[in-house]
Amino acid sequence: MLRLITEQFSIRLLQYILFKVFLQLGAWLPLSFLQLLAKCWGICLYLLPTKVKAITKKNLISCFPTKSESDLEKLTRASLINTATTFLEMGKSWVPPMAESLKLVVDSEGEEQFLSAAKSSCGVILLAPHIGNWEIFGFHLCDELKSTWLYQPPKFELLDKLITNTRSRAGIEMTPTNRVGVSNILRALKRGEVVGILPDQIPPLEGGRFTPFFGEPALTMTLVSKLVQKTQAKVFCGFAKRLPNAKGYKVIVEEATNDIYSRDINKSLIALNQTIEKTILMSVEQYSWEYKRFRLRPDGSRFYD
Repeated sequence: MLRLITEQFSIRLLQYILFKVFLQLGAWLPLSFLQLLAKCWGICLYLLPTKVKAITKKNLISCFPTKSESDLEKLTRASLINTATTFLEMGKSWVPPMAESLKLVVDSEGEEQFLSAAKSSCGVILLAPHIGNWEIFGFHLCDELKSTWLYQPPKFELLDKLITNTRSRAGIEMTPTNRVGVSNILRALKRGEVVGILPDQIPPLEGGRFTPFFGEPALTMTLVSKLVQKTQAKVFCGFAKRLPNAKGYKVIVEEATNDIYSRDINKSLIALNQTIEKTILMSVEQYSWEYKRFRLRPDGSRFYD
C-alpha cells in the first residue's frame, strides 16, 4: 500500500515539474510563436478523429442548428485552434510579473462602468465564462480591487499552491467551491467587494436547475441568483477577447441582463444563461466548446457518445 502511494505521489510530482517547465517555456516564448504552434495543434485536433473534436462539433451542432454544415466545420476548426491557444497561453498569464501580463491587454470596453460599480461599495459579482483568456480577464479588472474568486481546488497540494500563488499576484483571494467558499464570497459581497465566478460549469445537482442554454437544457448554477437576492450586488459579465496576429487582448465587460435581479429564480436563471450567451456570441470560436456542458440531462439520457 505504501509503495502504491509513493508511486502515485512520484507520478504527480513528475507531472507537476513538467507543468512548471511548460509554464516557464510559455512565458518565455513570443505570443506570436505560441499562437502559431496552437494553430498547428488545433488543425491536427480537427483533422484527426479526436474526442475533443467530437464533443466540440456535437455542442456546436446542438447550439447552432440553423448553421450550414460548411459553417459548422469552419467553426469547429476555429474553436479547436482557440482551445489549443488557451492552453499554450497559460504561461503568459501565470508566470511573468503581473505588470507584464497586464501589458497584453491593449483595449477595453465597458471597464469604466464596471469599476464605477466596484468602487460604489454595493458589491459586484463578476462572471467569467470560459471564453477567450479568462485568466487575463480577471487579472486585468481586479488588479487594484479587493476580490475573491471561487475555484475547484486540485487534489494535488503542490498544484493547488501554484494556482493560488499565481492568482494572488493580482490581489485575488481564492476560495474553494464548498460551503466555506460560499460563505466567504457572501461576506465579501456584504463588504462591498468583487466576487468572481465561472458561471458555465456544471454544478452539483442540488446546486442547480435545468435552464435553456442556446436552446438546450443545461444544469445551471443557482448560486449567482441566490447571492443577488441576499446582497443586491450588481452582476457583470465579460471576457478577454483574443485579437488577431498576436496583438494581445481586448477586455469586454458589461452588466448582466436585467432579469438576473428577479426574485423569480427561474427567470433569474434564464437571464444568467442569456447573459453568458450574449458574451459568447461576441466571439463564438473563442468559447470552450470542448467542455461537456450538456453531460447531465433532465431525463437522464446520454448526450455525448
